Amino acid sequence: MDDPRKRFADLYDENYRRVLAYALTRTESHTAEDVASETFLIAWRRLADIREPALPWLLGVARNLLYKQRNGGYRRHALADRVAAMTTDADLIAWDVAEHVVERDSAAAALAVMSEKDLEVLTLVTWHGLTPRDAAKVVGCSTAAFQVRLHRARRRLVKALDGAPARRPRPSVTGGAERVTR
Repeated sequence: MDDPRKRFADLYDENYRRVLAYALTRTESHTAEDVASETFLIAWRRLADIREPALPWLLGVARNLLYKQRNGGYRRHALADRVAAMTTDADLIAWDVAEHVVERDSAAAALAVMSEKDLEVLTLVTWHGLTPRDAAKVVGCSTAAFQVRLHRARRRLVKALDGAPARRPRPSVTGGAERVTR
């Protein structure tokens, strides 16, 4: 494609939401929007360097920008806090398909003990749908090294889930009035 403006517009239209989603899993919304915007500013400047598929390159840029804004273990704790904040009493009363997989509290506890690197490896593959080859480009390692990291992260996640707090008793509704029992 010879027209750089057209190529950039297509690149932006195809990838902006995914870059923003990647940033949102690691920081607050206003910061994530800034990171996504700056990622595409860099993409415009380095348009000739971007190969297809472009998403791994873009996520790698976003990742580097997020590391510049890193503040200790903030993101790991923020993710666990966000999951916990999403759980309400109504969630505990209502039937939820996710409860059949893993109790939210157990998942939040397991995520809270996972390292930031393990969370990143797992989310690149599961939430962002990247292949191990493309995810390896994002984190800057070989595909084989990424496969090893992914295997180890999955193993640690299983261990963290096994060590998570026991499930709470199911809430009960008695006498026509809703009451959560613990």
